Amino acid sequence: VLAPVPHLPTPRPQDSAGAQVRHQDGAMAKPTVGYLGMGIMGSAMAHRLIDAGFDVTVWNRTKERCEPHAAKGAKVADSPQAVVEACDIVFACTSDPESSRQVAFGERGVLAGMSPGKKYVDMSTVDEACIIEIAAAIKSKGGVFLEAPMCGSKAPAINGQLIILTAGDASLKHDAQPCFDVMGKRTFFLGEVGAGARMKLVVN
Repeated sequence: VLAPVPHLPTPRPQDSAGAQVRHQDGAMAKPTVGYLGMGIMGSAMAHRLIDAGFDVTVWNRTKERCEPHAAKGAKVADSPQAVVEACDIVFACTSDPESSRQVAFGERGVLAGMSPGKKYVDMSTVDEACIIEIAAAIKSKGGVFLEAPMCGSKAPAINGQLIILTAGDASLKHDAQPCFDVMGKRTFFLGEVGAGARMKLVVN
């Protein structure tokens, strides 16, 4: 059972079509989604996105961990750069600040694929300094950034019952909301980058 989340604003109703793309014939399609990091949490969230019908591309340092997702129809990329270049919105969930920085700044990492308008959501639990550093680098290349650490463990991740604490670009929070609705039960927007990391520390 999750502990109550303290002092969070009431979530506003979301337009679940926020991230959808309009085809020439007027029909709406889901965005293409990337997910970096197939650990316990990232793997569960990627599975939920695949099961919900999103076009998902996954990556993990150990490629074998992507095989269950590929079996469900996900594409498997050979680098974070390739995922960023291929997808409308890219999510990441890594194990610690060092891993988050490596995924972002490493060879063929997120920054290598970043270009103006690309959207990156880091759901890792990291310290405020780390997330601010990554956000600044993404924005320096014209990208759009949102932090989104979550409250919950393996079972809530599998069942889509996470609480997601977002901060950063409000328009990206709106665009990512259909994905958040699949991965979690409540999503909060807390303001500037760093606020999510601070609130996660309080909740923990």
